[in-house]
Amino acid sequence: MVANVAQHGLLIEPSRIIAPTAAAEGNFYPWCKRCLDLVVSATLLVLLSPVMLLIAVLIKLDSPGSVLFTQARVGAKQKRSGKGTTWKMRTFVMYKFRSMVANASPEAHQAYIREFVEGRARPSSENGIFKLTNDPQVTRLGRVLRRFSLDELPQLFNVLKGDMSLVGPRPVPPYEVMYYQNQHYKRLAARPGITGLWQVTGRCRVSFEEMIRMDLDYIQRASLSLDLKILLLTIPAVLSMRGAE
Repeated sequence: MVANVAQHGLLIEPSRIIAPTAAAEGNFYPWCKRCLDLVVSATLLVLLSPVMLLIAVLIKLDSPGSVLFTQARVGAKQKRSGKGTTWKMRTFVMYKFRSMVANASPEAHQAYIREFVEGRARPSSENGIFKLTNDPQVTRLGRVLRRFSLDELPQLFNVLKGDMSLVGPRPVPPYEVMYYQNQHYKRLAARPGITGLWQVTGRCRVSFEEMIRMDLDYIQRASLSLDLKILLLTIPAVLSMRGAE
């Protein structure tokens, strides 16, 4: 399903401004972070292009539909002024390899996300994770792609475009932000990332409020050394498949 960005943008107050944080005020770190994003994402796209081409072929052979899944996600754009740095909410189109049947209904996921944000969701009794599991709309190949996080690879193009960073809070769909309380918007005071503190430590195994705490902790402590540490921790996290069921 291709999301309508303009339509969803109306749901998330696109003009909302998120206050700056201590880490966001630095001048040197944002430039280093962007350089790291460009170099690493471009290098990975070149090195992984044969793998991505193979995945694309397998998706076409496994089920009818497009190779890529595109969806509106909520991020923030950095705004600099004489008073400092703030972040303005915005939507962008995020790319993933399609792991579900074509034209899959989002209703079940939307209902679960509302319960998760409102603190009513309970971890699965099978694996103890906060995630909608056993969705019949996920394809056979899609389950493999999700287990090894291979469906996330096209997000490297989002990093090149500047919509995302390698490291940052996870980008969320507009229907999640609809249920945010005022304090939750603070997690948007950073460019969303492919990986982050939540992904390498609590991925799908912590409550929504704990996820928010991790995102805010990252934003407050953001630095090039922390980004590099999280990138290195991403490798064992993906290989262990924690929370990727």
